[in-house]
Amino acid sequence: MAIYENIKLDKGLYGTSKGFLAELESIDPSENYKGTSLEGLDAFERQLKRFDIKVSGNMSSPVDKFFATTDSAALFPEYISRAVRTGLESADVLSEIIAAKTVIDGLDYRPITSVLTDDDKALKETAEGTAIPETSVKTQENLVKLKKRGRMLCASYEAIRFQKLDLFTVTLKQIGAYISRALFKDAVSVLSLGDGNKNPAATLKVSTAGKLTYSDLVSFWNGFDPYELNTVIASPDIAAAILNMSEMRDAAAGLNFHATGKAVTPLGANMLKSSAAQAGTLIGLDKNCALEMVEAGGILTEYDKLIDRQIERAAITQTAGFAKIFTDASKILTTKA
Repeated sequence: MAIYENIKLDKGLYGTSKGFLAELESIDPSENYKGTSLEGLDAFERQLKRFDIKVSGNMSSPVDKFFATTDSAALFPEYISRAVRTGLESADVLSEIIAAKTVIDGLDYRPITSVLTDDDKALKETAEGTAIPETSVKTQENLVKLKKRGRMLCASYEAIRFQKLDLFTVTLKQIGAYISRALFKDAVSVLSLGDGNKNPAATLKVSTAGKLTYSDLVSFWNGFDPYELNTVIASPDIAAAILNMSEMRDAAAGLNFHATGKAVTPLGANMLKSSAAQAGTLIGLDKNCALEMVEAGGILTEYDKLIDRQIERAAITQTAGFAKIFTDASKILTTKA
């Protein structure tokens, strides 16, 4: 009999510093299944197979299948976390604007920064025997502000026990999508206003208040040197203004937009339309060095309530924050006077 069929599952696997999956993998390593029919499954997926729980497809199991035994009930919180994470990732646009992601164990995190002068950016030639110019890297004065985002799962066990997991997963994915949008809004706020370390984005104005022109975009793009303007976050009205520019009305751009819904911008940058940006605002950034995401623990569930079938008030949360890396790697263009 395979190891995975004899593992004792309980709440204790969630209470370790490593987390449920890592703890389960340490007991039942996936590398032991190379060359077998179970290759490609992680430790959690092998447990689903053990208890014959199908979480997707036409033949998906009812929610009640998780609670057939006390061992299988311990899998329910991990199933919820994965479904929420899938929804978060499917609605993810954060990856389009963050340069680095840092996972921490606590709630305190102090980011680093490097303030570069024009001489630092130039990297001038160094003669033999002379000192090599220095770039100072230091910690920021203030900690990253972490915010907890999530939803309370309000459903009685009796109400969902006979529901198919495939349908229940859709609801959980939507919770993940809500969290993703909230995180993106937090990220845009930090890009614009700064992370509390006196580093808001510089704001530039269009040549004629209330009107965005192609020349304004070119000037905005030109002002990013030595950084690269490769991503812009546009408020809905600004996105519409860009798409209506005569420079955008060529066959190739129109065909691509109608076929994929993705706009080709005059800047050659990836354009993200979002109401997280204030009306009349275009936020430009170099996604390779503008923003850091700090995450504390990933998707968390109240596993004890879920295992004990107390689903009526079970929270699903994620704690995260954002820090600016290089202040000048993001700028704002506004049409406001």
